[in-house]
Order: sequence, then C-alpha cells, then structure tokens
Amino acid sequence: MYLNSIYVSPIGLTFGLCMATMHLHAAVQTTAYIAIHNTPHYAKFQAMPYANINAPKGGYISTSSLGTFDNLNSMNGKGSSTEGINYLFDTLMDSSLDEAGVLYPLLAEKVTFDPKKTNFVIFHLSPKARFSNGTAVTAEDVKFTFDTIQSKANLGFQMYLSDLAKTEVLSPTQVKMTFKSEHNPDMPLILARIAIYSKADWKNKDYTKVTLQPILGSGPYLIDQIDAGRSIRYKRNPNYWGKDLAVNRGRYNFDQMKFVYYRSPEIAFEGFKSGQYSFYQEKNARNWVAEYLFPAVKSGLVQKYTAKIETPALTQSLVFNTRKAPFNDIHFRQALTYAYDFEWINKALLYGQNIRLQSYFQNSELAATGAPSAKELDILKPYLHQLNPLQRQGTLSNWKYPVSDASGFNRQNLLIARSILLKSGYQFKNAQLVDRKGNPIQIEFLIHQDGIQRTLLPYIRNLKKLGIQTTIRQVDTPQYTERMRRLDFQMTPMNMPQSLTPGAEQAQMWGSQAADEIGNYNYSGIKNPVVDQLIQQIIRAPSREQLVLHTRALDRVLRAGYYQILTYGNDQNWYAYWNMYRQPDVKPKLSLGLEYWWSDSTQTEKVAHYLKNR
Repeated sequence: MYLNSIYVSPIGLTFGLCMATMHLHAAVQTTAYIAIHNTPHYAKFQAMPYANINAPKGGYISTSSLGTFDNLNSMNGKGSSTEGINYLFDTLMDSSLDEAGVLYPLLAEKVTFDPKKTNFVIFHLSPKARFSNGTAVTAEDVKFTFDTIQSKANLGFQMYLSDLAKTEVLSPTQVKMTFKSEHNPDMPLILARIAIYSKADWKNKDYTKVTLQPILGSGPYLIDQIDAGRSIRYKRNPNYWGKDLAVNRGRYNFDQMKFVYYRSPEIAFEGFKSGQYSFYQEKNARNWVAEYLFPAVKSGLVQKYTAKIETPALTQSLVFNTRKAPFNDIHFRQALTYAYDFEWINKALLYGQNIRLQSYFQNSELAATGAPSAKELDILKPYLHQLNPLQRQGTLSNWKYPVSDASGFNRQNLLIARSILLKSGYQFKNAQLVDRKGNPIQIEFLIHQDGIQRTLLPYIRNLKKLGIQTTIRQVDTPQYTERMRRLDFQMTPMNMPQSLTPGAEQAQMWGSQAADEIGNYNYSGIKNPVVDQLIQQIIRAPSREQLVLHTRALDRVLRAGYYQILTYGNDQNWYAYWNMYRQPDVKPKLSLGLEYWWSDSTQTEKVAHYLKNR
C-alpha cells in the first residue's frame, strides 16, 4: 500500500491506523453503513425487505420528460442534462428507501469516521468494484471525481462540497476526505451519494463542455441509443459488478429503460395514452379525476396507482426575486400573498384534490406547526432582534396563510392587501398601483409550460384588482433554464424537493452566498444572517431532535420572510402505467421503489397486441 508516497505494509498500516484511532478519539468507528441520527436496521440483511430477489429480469419500462437534452455530464452544470444518466454511475454508498439518513455499501464496502466529531471520513472501496469496461474502481478515481467537482463543476455543486478541505489517496482502495469544519455529520452522507467518474476516461475529454459522448461509469445500465434531444434508451449491463450486493438484489430488473421528451405536459399525456411510453407520473388534478376514461383504462390495460410516500411534499411555490424592486420590500411581498386565492383555485380548477402548503417541509416531522414550542423558542430568541419586525412577528405566530371564502372574489383578502400597500407608502393613481417614487408597478411571470397558465390567471386577475399590471412571458425550456441560472426574472412558479435529512443543500436553497452565484438554487435571493446561522446549526446538529428543531425554526423564518408564496401540493403521488408491471408486496416508505419493479411477460404481450391492433 502507498501512504503519502511511502510504502507501508498492510499489517503495519492497519496497526498504525488502529492505534492512532484509539489515541486520538475513542469514538472513531469503521462500519458497513453510514447512519446519521438514526440506527440502521438492515446492516446484516442479504437483501432489502422491499425487494423480490426472485423477480425475473427482462422487458422494458419507458417514461417521459419535458423539454430537451444535450449533455450527458450532469455534474458540470452546462446545457440540459439527460434523464436517467444516474443509472450509468455508482456512488460510494446507497440510500435505504426505508430509513432516513442511512446508507449501505456500494462502491465502498465500509467507512471510517467519528460520528461525534466528524471532521474526516475514510471510504474503503470494494476490491470487486469495476467500471463497465472491466477496469477497477480505485481511490484515484474517487479523488479525481471530487477534485474535478471542486474545481470545474457548476458553482452550486462546488458550494455543496464547500466544507471539503482535501481528498487523499491512502491506498488503491482507501480514500480520505478531510473537512474544514471540526464537526459536520452531514458530509459523509453528501460525499457517499455522489457519482464516481473514471479518471482514465476523462484523460482526453473536456469536463467543462456539454457532451453526448458516452461517459464510462460503474452502474447497472449502459447507453443503448440516443436520439439527440428527443429520447435516450439504456440497456441493463449483464456484467454489472454490484448486482449481488444487498441494496441491489431484486433491483434493476428491466432490460431496457427509455426516456421520451415532449414539449409540454399536455403533449406528454397524449403520448402516454397512445402507448408511446409506458409509465407516467400524473401531476394534474383535472387529468387524474376526469381524463382517465380512455378505452385502455376501461379494459384494465392501463392502471392508476396512488402511493403515499413518507417524505416532505414537493414544495410548489411562486418565487419572488427579492434582488429586484419592488420585491425587495417585505410588505409588498406580504400584500401579494393575500392576493393568492388557493381555496377558489383548488375548488374550481384542481377538483379539490390538493392541500394548501403551510410549510417548506410539509407532511413531515420537520414542518413547523402551531406556535413555536419552548425548545424552538430557545433556538429562535438569540436571533429575533436581527429580523425585520414583520418577519419577527410571523416567526413567533401560529402561521397560517390567508384563507378565502372560495367564491372567486377574494374580497376580504384583497382589502387587506390594499391596506398593507397603502400603509407601506404605495399609492393608487388612475386605478394603477405606483411605488413611493410614483413609478407604476409592473410584474412579469416567467414560465416554460402551457399548463401553468391555468392556475396563474386567477392570481393575475386578483393582482389587476390591486392595480398591478401583470404579464406572462413564456419561453422554451433551454431559455428558461438559462434565465433562471442567471436569475433574470421577477416571479416564476417553481417546484423544489426537500429531504427528511436536510443539510448542506439548505445553504444552496436559502444561503446568502448562494444568492449571487450563477447556477445555484437560491432563486429568491435571500440574504438573511438568521437564515445562514440556522442552516449551519442544521448541518452540525448533534442529534435527530436538534436537526428537527432547527429545521422547524428555519421553516418559520422562511415563511415569515415572504420570499415565496407556497401554493398547493399533495400528500399522495399519482401514477399511471400500462398494465405490464409487478411490484414487491412490501413497499418502501421513502420512495416509490420503481427500480425494484419487474416486467410481466404475459401482460406485456397483451399490451403489445392491443397497441398493434387498436
């Protein structure tokens, strides 16, 4: 083995590491899992409980995506990345779909770190780990991956790894990551879930450019066919090195996976109905209630499926760009929040299928509810003096968004919004709202999907009643992506996922540094020292209890800052598929677990016959 270019015998190195570990800190541990604020339940299992190890291999599954693609390198932040590209690559460890904050072996068979003082982690690679061309995955490949991300990836990704001080190769199968912080329990989870690239494969490639040239990975699938910008098909690698690992038994059963691209959700849905692809996640309440009446549904060849997944609901919101006037005024943003009429939109347009989001972590224990508890107040009190008085008031309140009578007029809330604007120095001239300098208020919504206009127009009508001129600017997906990267918008609808184990990604979403970084995710432009400090407390939380409490505190501050208008969501996920798939009896709690489904050959033939002869 080689350690800092000096040869050390395996026995000597092992003994030395053990003695150093015992001397420096008794809590350093080497385990075949990572469990942060949790206890692993499946460490000794030969397969995950939500897997069918006897599931047959074969068949195909296809699904849709919106827009287009031009880049197979999803890490450099250039162009439009490609759906399914993650299946080409393995990570160091893999998530449990039943346990928050728990990872099990993949490329790394074990890991060494101190859970009480996490300032480094050592990953021990499996000697069996192989890229798809048969070459070994080594510590040099891991170091290359992280060094490249830190120097060449998009700024958002670099920020995600901002606490990584250095990556060192200890031996061909051991790599050590040292952190800048004295204690960052979230970092092992972050590092373990990043795709590992081959150093040799990138020798003659430019990492910073868009590419449709296949990239060497170690994952379960290979690229089979690319129709640039329209579709991409993957094929299962029969020689996949990791197929017998506990996390992979009964998994990756389809011989082929295909992603088909469409311009809009409406066109994509028509494509599903006609059998152009086989699996669809439905996000339109009207479709779910009223549009699944076509013959294939009635004959049982298309199945509807509802899954309740125990993770935070997708955060759907209208985002204010607070970098620009008048959105840099919290009172203006508060007034616009009163103009949003969820009750009427849900009744008239969404068939009553949605709930009003009241939290950035809805449907989880992380969501702040009611007035702050005594423990939450202990966290918040040192920061309250730094908050705007309106934000401080909202942080300490039993937060609820305004409720209308669902009549469609929203009269009472619009009167409140008008009063807020007048008290804040805005005026009305010729029925038009003007700012303190007499300039008319004009708003542009930036969108890239047709369907969203349906729920935006009622809100725009209410803004017009407040004297606000509002327009919708619809652009294609590549232009929308570029404008959002460069933060060139006033307001936009957005979906943002959240995790049961929030960590460093919160800094990318809400942190001051991210507010000015092109390609990062703080679209609202939040620059609030209280938000920054709470995020750091979340990242360094010593226990699950403290993680939950600090996340609730952050939730309260974000809501009360009126940086976004949380709109609507669902505590269920809706799916439809052509009836040729089966799934295990035991369902995972934190995911649909589609990778553990398999193809039913008899049903596949029935579907093929129907599509051919209809």
